[in-house]
Amino acid sequence: METVTDSREQAYAVLKADAEKIRQLIEVQMDNLTMPQCPLYEEVLDTQMFGLSREIDFAIRLNLIDEQAGKHIMNELERKLSALHERTVNQ
Repeated sequence: METVTDSREQAYAVLKADAEKIRQLIEVQMDNLTMPQCPLYEEVLDTQMFGLSREIDFAIRLNLIDEQAGKHIMNELERKLSALHERTVNQ
């Protein structure tokens, strides 16, 4: 039972770390490379978010995280990206 709990905690931590990497990537892109209206920015964001959602779906199907935890990761990342976008637009 302990191994299952460890695997679930590890899966959740990996997904949270991947979400944080996406946030950092988008922040760097917004600060240094392109503006949010740029098609390249939107393509990178869409691709990264899609990839993370597929990772989360996979973890849910393996019963490593529950659906609510997966939604929490996505919602938290979307909230952070929205705040980052607002900060950049209002500069």
